[in-house]
Amino acid sequence: MTETFTAMVIDTVDGKPKGAFRQLSIADLPDNDVLVEIAYSTLNYKDGLAISGKGRIARRMPMVGGIDLSGTVIESRSLEWKPGDKVVLNGWGLSETEWGAYGRYQRVKSEWLIPLPEAFSLEQAMAIGTAGYTAALCVDALEKWGSIKPGEGEVLVTGAAGGVGSVAIALLAARGYNVTASTGRPETHDYLAFLGATTFIDRAMLAEKGGPLQRERWTGGIDSVGSTTLANTLSQTVHGCAIACCGLAGGADLPATVLPHILRAVTLIGIDSVIATRQQRLSAWARLARDMDKGKLDSMTTLEPMSKLPQLAEDIVAGKIRGRAVIDVNG
Repeated sequence: MTETFTAMVIDTVDGKPKGAFRQLSIADLPDNDVLVEIAYSTLNYKDGLAISGKGRIARRMPMVGGIDLSGTVIESRSLEWKPGDKVVLNGWGLSETEWGAYGRYQRVKSEWLIPLPEAFSLEQAMAIGTAGYTAALCVDALEKWGSIKPGEGEVLVTGAAGGVGSVAIALLAARGYNVTASTGRPETHDYLAFLGATTFIDRAMLAEKGGPLQRERWTGGIDSVGSTTLANTLSQTVHGCAIACCGLAGGADLPATVLPHILRAVTLIGIDSVIATRQQRLSAWARLARDMDKGKLDSMTTLEPMSKLPQLAEDIVAGKIRGRAVIDVNG
């Protein structure tokens, strides 16, 4: 195959990483054992940082961006996959240490792939993407911990109108939990209520510096913001309960104390979606197939052509994108 195609490639420009469109051929791709024809990718916060140059995500240059893909196997040297198989890939260092999904083709390692769940189309799988799959990992972790109970207490979701937050709210609501959504955009309240949020809290109330032990309120939570927001969330968590942390949209620092942990037995559960085990991935996608309402998924999703990636990257870093953006890599 000698076909050339357009890809979003991150490279060093004036000493800083920056994404730009470039023509590649299949011969340019890494020598991994499965060639996938990509149908769709997604736009995540990390993708926005990488393309815009506002964060050093790519660890080697040049780097094809895009941390998610859904598509069809074209060639395979692996016994596990054959041409025609529909597959999904989330994480595994794509756009950081491994070439990613913003192009029509990519060669990937066979162990990175999982089968496309029967419940979803290729487009729907990317409407979920890393953000939704991470949200499912968070819900799995909280239920395994055992402190959240349907219909009892309040489960907090920060960054509620973003990709992780949107899917987290829908999944939690489907299980009968009382969900409180933290957002700084009042105009998203109707959208979040449709997803299943029952209460709202202004994100500013969690972003201001607070005491190390505050009034107990949250029986669980999913945080994609970090920094002071996470510190306040932990200080407001009910004795013996847990918060799952998966992001740093508000900062990578954690200006907190150990007091919630040693006086209230509060647990902070770290969620890493990049190198999660195959069992964890399959469990998360099984939850999504079971609990993700297709109507709600459609309501949080927009389909965008790859040609709009530069502007979309700026928008997601600025907090202007609601829900999930699916990227048509052929658009």
